[in-house]
Amino acid sequence: MIIAEPVIVSLEQLSLGVEDQILENAFGPDSLGIIVVEGLSGKFSELRERVLSSASVLANLPSDQLEKLESEESTWLTGWSRGKEKLANSGLPDNLKGSFYVNCAFHKDDTLEGPTKELVSKFDDNFKAYTTPNLWPAEREISELKDFQADLKKLCSFIIDVAQLVASNCDKYIGQKVDGYEKNYLERVVRDSTCTKARLLHYYPTEGEIVESGSDSWCGEHLDHSCLTGLTSAIFIDESKGLTHKLEQSPDKEAGLYIRNRNAQIVKVNIPKHCLAFQSGSTLQEVSNGSFKAVSHFVKGTNMNHIARNTLAVFCQPDLDEMVNAKENFGEYANRILGGNH
Repeated sequence: MIIAEPVIVSLEQLSLGVEDQILENAFGPDSLGIIVVEGLSGKFSELRERVLSSASVLANLPSDQLEKLESEESTWLTGWSRGKEKLANSGLPDNLKGSFYVNCAFHKDDTLEGPTKELVSKFDDNFKAYTTPNLWPAEREISELKDFQADLKKLCSFIIDVAQLVASNCDKYIGQKVDGYEKNYLERVVRDSTCTKARLLHYYPTEGEIVESGSDSWCGEHLDHSCLTGLTSAIFIDESKGLTHKLEQSPDKEAGLYIRNRNAQIVKVNIPKHCLAFQSGSTLQEVSNGSFKAVSHFVKGTNMNHIARNTLAVFCQPDLDEMVNAKENFGEYANRILGGNH
């Protein structure tokens, strides 16, 4: 197993502006396609722990309660989803992880649970993956999920705020490389989009199933189609001792996030507990004319019984009507990508 050290910057450095070489090392053609941000507030650490711990509670709700949170019309990209995607390595339904999808339009306007009516009116039913409003568990009926909605919204907004700083630095770099690049394009997209999606992930225990070396058993190898994907470090839960029995560290050094680097080597990347990571997605590659490259990655599971992994990804991406290349707006581009995953 090769462990790779990602580029690390502080929140203060991002605020002041980082050198071009740092961005190139993080996202350029020879990079891992990831940057780690340290120096975050204690508020972030508290929210991360509360939200990620709640993922195990949510994922283990009775099936009738989870069914109320499913949205077939959105291709299961709003609310709860399990077993609807295909594993890249086998083509079989992915039952080893559950996802709770949230539209993050509330970052722009706290009254929104999805894109604005004006934006939705421009697109037909083929775009329900992005236009369907959020579904939330009934917190009054599930005491263990008290404040879940408020906490998840706060954490997503915090991540988007940090992503905006990453985007601002990326804009300056891309503007030097791409003729006609709109000034502050990426920062604007991250700040104002009503189509950014968050995905709270629960990787179920494998319960003794054999996980082969190098297998993308918990999440198949893929590219994100976002501009930037904000990632928290994961927490591991020993569910045999309770759904919120958090372990201080991963019990299996092999389990976790893997990246396929530019030399086609598989490398493991560890995100420090109190940091955020941002990966480059394929939309960033599109808008930067290849100056920044998307990163192929997967999550490997563990053979240890009862161990679950929880994390949060926030896919910062344009509104549906934003052009991302000469022929496609983001809605058309995203639908083309999603069509191959479900």
